[in-house]
Amino acid sequence: MPVVTGMMNYVYTGCCNCLSRFKPRYKRLVDNIYPTSPDDGLVRSNMEKLTYYAVSHNEKLNRIGKYLAHRLNRDIYRQQTNYVKISMMAVDELLLACHSQGLNLFVKSLLTMIDKLLEANNPEYQLLATNSFVKFANIEEDAPSYDRNYDFLISQFSAMCYSDDDDSETKKKIRVAGLKGLRGIVKKTVSDDLQYNIWEKQNMDKIIPSFLFNMQEGFGSQESPRHDQGEERAEVLAETCLRNLMGSAAYNNIHAVLRPVLKHLDLHTLWVPNDFAVKVFKVVMYSMQSQYLYVVPHFLLLHLDGNSLTTDIKQSIVQILKETVAIAAESAVGSSVLEIFNSLLRHLRTSVDMRLSDGKGYIGQTRAVSNYNEKGEIEFEEAIIGTMGAFASILPDYQKIEIMMFIMGKVPLPNSISSALPSSGEEGGVLLLNMLLKSLLEVGKKYRTVSMVTTFPASFLQPLLSVSIVEDPGVRLIVQEILHTLMDRHSNRDRFSCNRNIPRDISELGLKVEKPSRQDILFIRRSGQELIWHLYRSVQCPDNAKENYIGVYTTLGLLSVELGSEEMLIDLFKVALAFQEYACSGDHQLAVKHRCAIHALVARYLNLLGQLTAEPALCQHIASVIEARQESYPQLLPPVNLDDGNTSSRQSLPDTLPGQMLFQKESLMEVLSSSGHDVSRLATPLREELNVQERPGVNKADINSVHLEIESTNPSPLATRKLPMEEITFASFKSQLSRTMVDNHTGPSLDEDRVRRQKLREKFQNSTLEQLAVEADQRNKKLHETMQSILDSVVKSPVSPAGSPLRPDPTSPFQFKSVPTYEMKFPELTVY
Repeated sequence: MPVVTGMMNYVYTGCCNCLSRFKPRYKRLVDNIYPTSPDDGLVRSNMEKLTYYAVSHNEKLNRIGKYLAHRLNRDIYRQQTNYVKISMMAVDELLLACHSQGLNLFVKSLLTMIDKLLEANNPEYQLLATNSFVKFANIEEDAPSYDRNYDFLISQFSAMCYSDDDDSETKKKIRVAGLKGLRGIVKKTVSDDLQYNIWEKQNMDKIIPSFLFNMQEGFGSQESPRHDQGEERAEVLAETCLRNLMGSAAYNNIHAVLRPVLKHLDLHTLWVPNDFAVKVFKVVMYSMQSQYLYVVPHFLLLHLDGNSLTTDIKQSIVQILKETVAIAAESAVGSSVLEIFNSLLRHLRTSVDMRLSDGKGYIGQTRAVSNYNEKGEIEFEEAIIGTMGAFASILPDYQKIEIMMFIMGKVPLPNSISSALPSSGEEGGVLLLNMLLKSLLEVGKKYRTVSMVTTFPASFLQPLLSVSIVEDPGVRLIVQEILHTLMDRHSNRDRFSCNRNIPRDISELGLKVEKPSRQDILFIRRSGQELIWHLYRSVQCPDNAKENYIGVYTTLGLLSVELGSEEMLIDLFKVALAFQEYACSGDHQLAVKHRCAIHALVARYLNLLGQLTAEPALCQHIASVIEARQESYPQLLPPVNLDDGNTSSRQSLPDTLPGQMLFQKESLMEVLSSSGHDVSRLATPLREELNVQERPGVNKADINSVHLEIESTNPSPLATRKLPMEEITFASFKSQLSRTMVDNHTGPSLDEDRVRRQKLREKFQNSTLEQLAVEADQRNKKLHETMQSILDSVVKSPVSPAGSPLRPDPTSPFQFKSVPTYEMKFPELTVY
């Protein structure tokens, strides 16, 4: 029996050897690369033969690939790992050696083999498949293939990125392999839009979370990666892959990356704390193309709009926005800047609504908020204001002015504060006003004033000053701080804002004073009176705090050193005396401590003006009043103190103060007049109301449209009375044009026009085509003759300078020979 079995094996082996001779040559070459013992590895000599055959016979590449895939599938089933490795080594060498047109067909077999290895769920096979795919991804193909599909590979590589193998080293290798596989897919598909679309939602929803998961796993690690080992650390490789992906994203593909990022941060609650989220968005921002940077803040704002988020998450998103806008501001131009600020202001107002409704819901909306936190809302508002300041700090100055005017346009004016919020009343309007002015102040801190005319256009200054006299002292103080920030060009603000005693010599303050420019003088003439009037009204408010009086003094001091022209000097003395007169009058119910504060403000400010003018007599008068007050009424001198516990403030003042305790207008006028100043305006009292032209929101064209002409009772025969000139405005042009049109279409001209149109209509209805053609031909002929005569007059002059007069008959007049211009002969000096 054993003999028979041996004979049968011998016969079978012989038959198989004989049958192998009938295999195609490519199969025999493929079979020969496999050794008898799997441990021997690839038969190198036979591999060279297979490579030479594949290069020489490109049409066989497809069949070779299919046969290798067949052998691989069989070896995987039999768990012949070494044979599997040999198959992949052979495929890799053939892939690197062949660059023919038939390579696309061979790649199909390669991708099929990679799919089989990834399906085996064997870490060794997965690493082998990944290495082969990475080698394939690094090959630049001559002809793109539009029929490849990487859906399965994306799913498998993404799953590898979340590997939780028990062995930490194996887990690390599998995750790195998955990231390398995804990077290979991105590299292979991102360069050609006609190939596989890697930017589709189902693909990005797998790729982006894989990157972020590995970045998060290594976030906070104290280990610093070596440069040569960056590819072997999953968190470093994931960050590199995300950078490469964002660097390749065009404008219409950015949303495909940002939406999975936001979704991942939401699902894994990574907004609070926001360290990891800040890192992710910085990676995204620094990797994008610079012209698309403004898109990221826009998406963050949309995410803030469209989600019901807790206050701490909203605050975290705004802080991230603060980090991103600093990067995007250099490329954010035009409407994108105002769009960001508009969205931030909208969220600011929504937060104010939430605080006013005690967390019951948004005013005017039906949805309720269960996780209301008032402290969190306040921090959220502060974060929004800080974000505006961070954004404005990167923008150029002209855009900062636009932003300040844009914010000022959102500020409710005093007559509309109570209607600023439908359900909140006056309290809501004041709170909203407070937040908007804080935003304006934050932007103003980033602005550097050069010219007052540019910084304070009328459309910005007038609403700002109108808010400076509202009933809330906190709002008035913020307005004063805005004026200080924008007026202070030489860093003098801190020298005025402290509440201190009157210095004997202002040189101790170290003030920087420069002569006002021509533009500053124009600003004074345009807006000086309005500015002073609002300061006067602000001092009259009975609920002023100590900071309000110091703020008014700081504004006056900055006006003196920044805009201290001769015209402005008299007005400043005038307003100071008006303050004193108001504090002394008994027409108001002003508390004693407030009257003392006003007197102290006047004393300190007149001491500053006197030393700035450097007039000895003026300084002597002011010093004498100050010394008299120190002896009898020290409460009339700074520092200002409005505390009820202050004994000096509670001392009663007489209804009429002695003359030596007050600054006398006559003495000041005499001293200023002797020094050459025009004091005529100082004699007139400060008016209680603004002129109509100076009121904010009033159109000057409407005012000047009515002129009242009053004849003098005793006209001078030598002087001609000048009529007031009419101001030319757009409205006047429009009205004049409308009157002209009405005049042109009334009376007989309208009937003539109607008759002419009727005749033209009847002519086209009753005339034949031939008649119309003849008439048109006559018009064309007449036009042609006219044009010909014009051209002849240009080309041939009737009296040519080069022509000579001819008179064959003495009785006949001269006849000039016409010579064309191009035949004229000019002297050489005129030709060059």
